[in-house]
Amino acid sequence: MSQSVRINLASLAIAPEEFRRRALRWAAGFAHCIYFEPNDLDYPQGPFERLLAVADAAPGAPHSLAGLEDYLAQPAAEGPRCGFLTYDLKNEIEALSSENFGALEWPLLHFFTPTTWLVWQAKNVEIHGVTEGILDDILATPRPAGAPPHVPALRPRLPKADYLRAVAAVREDILNGEVYELNLCQEFYAEGVQLNPTDLFWRLNAASPAPFAGFVRWHDHYLLCASPERFLARRGPGIVSQPIKGTARRGATPAEDAQQRQALLADEKERAENLMIVDLVRNDLARVARTGTVRVPELFGLYPFRHVWQMISTVEAELRPGVALPEILRATFPMGSMTGAPKVRAMQLIEHYERSRRGLYSGSIGYVGPDGNFDFNVVIRSLQYRADTGYLSFQVGSAITYDSDAEQEYAECLLKAQGLLEALGTSII
Repeated sequence: MSQSVRINLASLAIAPEEFRRRALRWAAGFAHCIYFEPNDLDYPQGPFERLLAVADAAPGAPHSLAGLEDYLAQPAAEGPRCGFLTYDLKNEIEALSSENFGALEWPLLHFFTPTTWLVWQAKNVEIHGVTEGILDDILATPRPAGAPPHVPALRPRLPKADYLRAVAAVREDILNGEVYELNLCQEFYAEGVQLNPTDLFWRLNAASPAPFAGFVRWHDHYLLCASPERFLARRGPGIVSQPIKGTARRGATPAEDAQQRQALLADEKERAENLMIVDLVRNDLARVARTGTVRVPELFGLYPFRHVWQMISTVEAELRPGVALPEILRATFPMGSMTGAPKVRAMQLIEHYERSRRGLYSGSIGYVGPDGNFDFNVVIRSLQYRADTGYLSFQVGSAITYDSDAEQEYAECLLKAQGLLEALGTSII
């Protein structure tokens, strides 16, 4: 039986934000650590719950969908079961493969049951599981230095000229009826990098606060995520997905910002991109939903973030009785906003045109509660780092349609990279 301790944040000798920073630095000392950060942002259907979970070991951890099914079928844990899904999980769901360069080497998926987990509420933080000495350990953890990391300029895995040629080839594929839309991504990387992942995570959150941010440690592998996008959330029989398609930079003045928002709303190409993915998500959810329950309560919603306006739509459904997470993932993963449509052919072409494996990018991190409810994001606007090799990487992409202009698509990729580069204090070669 686990224990729990409730602490009033006002009673601590440090500010709530400082407590979170020390808690994460403490937690990052565990081989299995995951943290979900909503950044106190409003979001349709709500952002992530603020949650921190750790374990020294993960006995019986699943590394496949079949293993996840067995893992979740075990008696419900008192706390959350937390984990991640990499993009290459697609290869277990469909007859696909990944042969491109890969330096990240995450498992296809991984979940663990925490020995200690912290849950934040409005004025309190609750420590669950093994609680003895945890608060003292957190408070004794040195304050993060906050100094910028020393990161060299990042190199493109796909040089700009090759990216422009790839966009032209994708447009030809669309003309030939291969796909309607394809999400083409590119990697920027550096080698031999030494940095403190938790310090960099907070720098990323300051540069680009997001409602589905998160931090993952899996042994020597780290994910630092500032995602604005929800993949799937379940609440009782209801399930919701919120694909993002459509991006515009923020304006420098209120008038310019309003103009940018209106221009995005009126952009036929961006609306077409969004609508195609909404239709794909509707079809995916229909495979696990009760007949006639799939609906779109919001289409083309516009939401501001630090650097960009995003067009977000919401798709909801009521699940069929008895449908569990593994079956839902087989019907919906990866998120259509990160593939294109039709999904399987798009993923085949992605493998052809991209130069590196995506790793956790385009995948998901999330948590499953004891009641079976869950929340998972889409891993975008994120850094992947291996402390054992010093390999640092991020990927950005955009949806290619026949109306795409290659130079504009490249500029959109760089716009999405802005917060990542700001956090790193570096540039792209």
